[in-house]
Amino acid sequence: MTAPEKQVFPGPVLNHHSGKLLIGTRYWPTEIWRRPWSLPRYRAGALWLVGIILGIAAIGFGIGELAVWGEKILVWLGRCGLPAPAVAWVWVLIKLCCVIGVIVANGLWAVWWERKISAHIQSRMGPMYAGGFHGWAQTIFDTIKLLLKEDVTPAAADQAMHLLAPIVAIAPCIIAFAPVLFGNELAAAKLDMGVLYIFAFASISVIGVVMAGWASGNKYSLLGGLRAAAQIVSYELPRGFSIVPVLMFAGSLDLAVIDRAQAGYWMGCIPRWFVFYPVVGQIAFLFFLIASVAETNRTPFDIPEAESELVAGFHTEFSGMKWSMFFLMEYGYVLLSSFLLAVFFLGGGASPLPWLVGIPSWIWMLSKAMLMMFVFLWFRWTFPRLRVDQLMDFNWKFLLPWSFANIGLAGVLVYLHLRGWGLR
Repeated sequence: MTAPEKQVFPGPVLNHHSGKLLIGTRYWPTEIWRRPWSLPRYRAGALWLVGIILGIAAIGFGIGELAVWGEKILVWLGRCGLPAPAVAWVWVLIKLCCVIGVIVANGLWAVWWERKISAHIQSRMGPMYAGGFHGWAQTIFDTIKLLLKEDVTPAAADQAMHLLAPIVAIAPCIIAFAPVLFGNELAAAKLDMGVLYIFAFASISVIGVVMAGWASGNKYSLLGGLRAAAQIVSYELPRGFSIVPVLMFAGSLDLAVIDRAQAGYWMGCIPRWFVFYPVVGQIAFLFFLIASVAETNRTPFDIPEAESELVAGFHTEFSGMKWSMFFLMEYGYVLLSSFLLAVFFLGGGASPLPWLVGIPSWIWMLSKAMLMMFVFLWFRWTFPRLRVDQLMDFNWKFLLPWSFANIGLAGVLVYLHLRGWGLR
């Protein structure tokens, strides 16, 4: 057999004044992205994407609201002859499996999606071969690889803490999803204090991160853990204060009530989402988004992982599935923040246009959450990492003071509403 002919790329164009590579074309070393729509496989990929979106919409029309199906399953369990306590425990187990399934599936999906997004930003292809269409099975094979990898624990590490750290990090993430809305009245648990519950449990994961850094017996890991503690504790403040205007407008800590408070349209076409409230809504949305990026250790706030100076930060000494649990936690919190952004500011399961109200709420909720997740992934490949002092200054000298000011502006809007001059 003859060896396949090696593809020869054009040489780079150099700046003769400085000798550095010119940025005359972002397509070097291949011109494949100059006219992508002329490529049959690019057009085929776009058709596949349109088909997937239309298929999900068709499934949504066929299934309808998922909350109704949940009630039917609960009624069916009651008719199986099981005692009431057994039915309650089985129902809790089903909901727990659903939440864990969402988090695991999100990890597989988000890693693949991030690779494709970064590839397009950097004018390359990303995964293309594993599984066929655009390498859809790449992260599945990565998971198998991690399962088969040896679990290595450093000799200088604290064995018990090293084992517990990934569990302590990811368990609060799973628990925090309990009251999260996936559609109208579609949640694993209905809590009047849902917002407080989510923030309380989500903040516990930092203990697992600090444990991982301290237990590794590695100075780089220790520094990463301490950085994570300082960053997460700091950015929790503006993140929490940024949603106070939302709670003032809705008058409740229940996510379902916040969702319903954004129903309806101004002038028959503009959604009454909190993000559209003048000035206050936009500031609260931006502050919550920025603080959420920092809370999830995503670029440009990935100081705890900082490869350039800390190797990999707090998880340097972890391998195999223990290593993957930290990334499952990170993507889980990205998904959690995306759903919270959708509920707090983007109307939850409400349709953006009145003539699209026939589409089930869970499809709108998922679409808005995926839009917010795209923003998280887009940020990573757009902004450079901040220094530690810049990160802290930005939080304490900008985000926190202005979040207080925004609460004052929200009070003005509430006062105008009470006087009959409000938006609603």
